Amino acid sequence: MEIPKQGEVRKPSKTLAGVTPIAVMCKPKKCKHGTCLYCPSLNVPQSYTPKSPPVLRAKALKYDSYKQVLSRLKAFKLMNHPTEKIELIIMGGNFLEYSENYQENFVKGIYDALNGGVSKDLESAKKLNEGAKHRCVALCIETRPDSCTEKDIEKMLGWGATRVEIGVQCLDDNIYKKVNRGHNVKEVIEATKRLKNSGFKIGYHMMLALPGSNPKKDLQMFKELFKNEKFKPDQLKIYPCQVLKGACLVEWYEQGKYHPYTKEETQELVVKIMKIIPNYCRVMRVMREIPPEYLVAGTTRIDLRREVDEELKKSKVLIKEIRFREIGFALRDLKKGRKINNKLKLKIREYNASGGQEYFLEIVNKENILFGLCRLRISGKTAIVRELHIYGQALAIGKKAEKLGQHSGLGKQLLKEVEKIAGKVKELKIISGVGVREYYRKLGYRLDENGIYMVKEL
Repeated sequence: MEIPKQGEVRKPSKTLAGVTPIAVMCKPKKCKHGTCLYCPSLNVPQSYTPKSPPVLRAKALKYDSYKQVLSRLKAFKLMNHPTEKIELIIMGGNFLEYSENYQENFVKGIYDALNGGVSKDLESAKKLNEGAKHRCVALCIETRPDSCTEKDIEKMLGWGATRVEIGVQCLDDNIYKKVNRGHNVKEVIEATKRLKNSGFKIGYHMMLALPGSNPKKDLQMFKELFKNEKFKPDQLKIYPCQVLKGACLVEWYEQGKYHPYTKEETQELVVKIMKIIPNYCRVMRVMREIPPEYLVAGTTRIDLRREVDEELKKSKVLIKEIRFREIGFALRDLKKGRKINNKLKLKIREYNASGGQEYFLEIVNKENILFGLCRLRISGKTAIVRELHIYGQALAIGKKAEKLGQHSGLGKQLLKEVEKIAGKVKELKIISGVGVREYYRKLGYRLDENGIYMVKEL
């Protein structure tokens, strides 16, 4: 990699959402249910290809979590990105199907690398990370809806996880059966409720163009996602189905039994979907990064999201989706001579989801540019903050903000509002990344007796 010039931040978009993301990949392992029709089997982690960038990095380091984290920290430092606030994502198939010993050692390796030394056990590593130079402010686990039992959730909470991404793909049991998905819609609904009640932020991986679907049906599926109280995810990753080498779908394609959408069909559909995404949901990604040599059929446009965003901006349609409105991206795309309106207001949206009451608080300006958000869930006598996030370029811990965004007091403002809303409940819980515990302690919160949530009596 070419060394950046002094003061130059290489690939600045990487940290515009306020954190520095590091993805680590677990070793290859077959899924217990078998293989989905569209999933390639190429002796690398399930659903990936040998030349996918995260696979190349992980394979070179023998899938060692400690070495992977050190490698990414070094790369971000070379690109002049801050590395104090780290969001970790564990990728590579269903992590919760590995042995418990493997899981614990893998997670411990992540914390040890961030801490710069090896601790005697996971709990010690987590405790040390509370004040480390590189703090884990969020930990995401990728898994399946049928791997979200109460026991699975207990383990994830013990690791310090704050977000779970589940491979939902569609909302149709007939399609699930056709593609050998191995679970049903009922398990998606149950997993979603359990995860929300435990405080997790939830992401769905959704697929377009699956065998048995069509553009009209796909659009209806996304409408159902946000109309039906049993779903309503906080985040989405949208992946059009592609025919990849090593997948059983290749045979269907060659026999004329399956055809993926064209690039034009895909883009038209994604534009329609983006127009119905509510203000409480963030579309994390559109398209997967598949090397063209592994693609048998399907669109190759990795930058489809950029084209979609440009089309939406030209259309002048009011887009509510989170990423489209974030202050970090607004500043990046700001035209010369223009300024961001810094007069802010608080907006609160209340909605029902998975048997609970959700409050989505956001701080925006009159152009609806998003500066910060907070998710509060009240279910029965339990009130829990599922996310508190201030957007804008990631800043080092302790560094004062030069403009509105991180470290400008917006987080405290949001928490005060949440405490008012949750006043009827005796205690407020917060699901917190290990590296954010110190921040909450300064605001009067303490770690509960199980070492899981930050709590405060109201």
